[in-house]
Amino acid sequence: MLNPAREKSLLRRHPWVFSKAVNKVIGKPLSGETVDIYDSKGNWIAKGAYSPDSQIRIRIWTFNNSEAVDDEFFRQRIINAAQLRGKPIKDGGLTGFRLIAGESDNLPGVTIDVYDNILSCQLLSAGADFHRHSIFRVLSELYPDHGIYERSDVDVRKKEGLGLSKGWISEPLDSTQCVIEEHGVKIKVDVDKGHKTGFYLDQRDSRLAAARYAKDKTVLNCFSYTGTFSLHCAKAGAKEVTNVDVSQPALDLAKENLELNNLEDCNVNFIKQDVFKLLRQYREQGKKFDMIILDPPKFADSKAQLNGACRGYKDINMLAMQLLNKNGILFTFSCSGLMDVGLFQKVVADAALDAKREGRIIERLQQASDHPISLNYPEGYYLKGLICQMD
Repeated sequence: MLNPAREKSLLRRHPWVFSKAVNKVIGKPLSGETVDIYDSKGNWIAKGAYSPDSQIRIRIWTFNNSEAVDDEFFRQRIINAAQLRGKPIKDGGLTGFRLIAGESDNLPGVTIDVYDNILSCQLLSAGADFHRHSIFRVLSELYPDHGIYERSDVDVRKKEGLGLSKGWISEPLDSTQCVIEEHGVKIKVDVDKGHKTGFYLDQRDSRLAAARYAKDKTVLNCFSYTGTFSLHCAKAGAKEVTNVDVSQPALDLAKENLELNNLEDCNVNFIKQDVFKLLRQYREQGKKFDMIILDPPKFADSKAQLNGACRGYKDINMLAMQLLNKNGILFTFSCSGLMDVGLFQKVVADAALDAKREGRIIERLQQASDHPISLNYPEGYYLKGLICQMD
């Protein structure tokens, strides 16, 4: 039962109940078990997964009292999500895409990505983990020709009182590596060793946007990971592309991706270096580029880290702006969900002031359409991008 007036967010169909909103728990529900939620007057509101170890005490499964949370529940949710993604998958010739995007697909804590013939799954909440057998059983029925690999090896599970889990759920395939395709570009993915569930599917539209600007330009691709921005830029006719990442295995895979797309004759370079240090070195050397892509890892995992994240984003954007030629193009991103889009724009604007450059936003970018943002769940909007032209 909730405290008085704490049902308002649920009446707006937001999928979370925080611990301070809970007045009383009747019985002793297990971690992840489905519970009924009532307002302070005893009116039924929803069914959700109980998580005694998390500040998000309950994650909502359904606002329909007659709907049971069972195999059929997960089957219908997954089928609905697949149908919604049908057109963009077909139009983009995608063999890699997000099938389930957690709360935005009404399956809190569940992430499922498709990589060719592998389903890579993350179960991030107590409720998702409680129903893991149902979820995997339904997936094996709906996708009998796919291997199922679990990537529930992220620290956020610890906030739910869960351990880490990783490995094949189905019979193991010959390899955890596969090749996916997006808009005619082939990309090698390793669901075991790759970031997140194996790869950054959410930047697909941004990579396509980069191709539109890259022709005849010198491009610096920072935090390049496996070099997928560079593939689109090289294919579009960039004069030169430089990939920078601190991980040698990622750069090695980037070289494989270049060969996979028959682009090895293009002028593409690979540098193993800390991006912040290299940008400062380039500034001292007076090196310039026509286009720079900044796609850093998440700088803030909590509100306490947000100020530090702002300093990091400001510093790196200032350095990049100082390296751009006149009328140069800056692609800059934040994947920190706590970084509001308005705040991110302000940070980039402050960076321009420090860099003594004038600039304007010519496009805004966000996560691809297979990473939808529910109207009732604004937290689902995490990837913010700006394309800026600098005087």
